[in-house]
Amino acid sequence: MTKSVLMCAVLAMTATVGFAQPKSPPADTSVTIAGKTITIKYSAPSVRGRKIFGEGGQLSHDPHYPVWRAGANAATALHTDADLDIKGLHVPAGDYTLFVNVADPDNWELIVSKDTGEWGLAYKSDKDLGRVKMDMSKPAAMVEVYKMTLSGTGGKSGTLLLEWENHAATVPFAVQ
Repeated sequence: MTKSVLMCAVLAMTATVGFAQPKSPPADTSVTIAGKTITIKYSAPSVRGRKIFGEGGQLSHDPHYPVWRAGANAATALHTDADLDIKGLHVPAGDYTLFVNVADPDNWELIVSKDTGEWGLAYKSDKDLGRVKMDMSKPAAMVEVYKMTLSGTGGKSGTLLLEWENHAATVPFAVQ
């Protein structure tokens, strides 16, 4: 009888671990504009009572700070079926990694990297396709779980929105 109780306890613990929610679950956002699909895959960390941005914030502990992987865990992946113009930066159709320069928490810079498939902390500036300033605002309420949103704005245009903590950053793009 003792063996069966022990076996049940082990199975219950295994089931609990198997169903546990990761701290930064995988997420994605996608939009189709002019028949072409743009997709971003990332991991969505939560604030969990921590200071995130600025001096002493959670991101300042990353080895490539002030460059942030635009999410958690593996690198944030962008796939576009079309050439894009992201606020003046030409991005040919294909696969890329997104990073964000958060040196000034109130003025972010989106970084599009040609390097793909790396872990999120493997930023290499020599692989930058380019950088663009993002338009900053404050969300209506504190954003607990990081969120990226691609949306169409009409015609061949769209926006990318990044929201976390007390920061919202937007950048327009157009399908070429």
